Amino acid sequence: MRAQLARVDAVLVQALIAAALSFAHLHDIAVAAGQGGWKAWAYPISVDLLLVAAWRRLRTGEAKASGWCWFVIALTASLGANIATAGLLDTTDVPAWLRILVAGWPAVAFLGGTLLAHTTRQHPRTRTSRSSRTRSARLNPPRVTCPPSHRGTTRAPRRPRPGRTGRPRPQGRRRAPHPHTGAPIGPTPDRR
Repeated sequence: MRAQLARVDAVLVQALIAAALSFAHLHDIAVAAGQGGWKAWAYPISVDLLLVAAWRRLRTGEAKASGWCWFVIALTASLGANIATAGLLDTTDVPAWLRILVAGWPAVAFLGGTLLAHTTRQHPRTRTSRSSRTRSARLNPPRVTCPPSHRGTTRAPRRPRPGRTGRPRPQGRRRAPHPHTGAPIGPTPDRR
């Protein structure tokens, strides 16, 4: 237990360090692209939250394509900021395309977050035709178990024939005749 706790703590510390560095890089890119004040702080939160939402979607197993799409988009934004602030980008002269990407990010993040949070797995209604149910019943007959009083006997219980309810017909019971016609009342007898 203690070894597992130490391992979890090390992973948590590593995750916090990586998050802080990525957060700082995203903030620096937002400032360089002309976003100042609270807006520069909102960009890293937006990117990281989209990354976490996509990761959670991937972990649930629902809508894998959507989860991977938004995960790659958020990871690209985060990784791009990390690489750009490593000296590859002159922060005093930011290209126009980067300013456009930074300015357009809130709409992209809103779309991704909304789709990840509010889409649910579709449960397709499968209607099986009678022939497929019959075919399935033939291939997978119902499992019949013996009651405790019959266990250990050599005779197996009778299986119902396909298409029948499996209820035994009453033996020796007569149906009452119709009062006017004299015809028997009740279900029609099984014809074999």
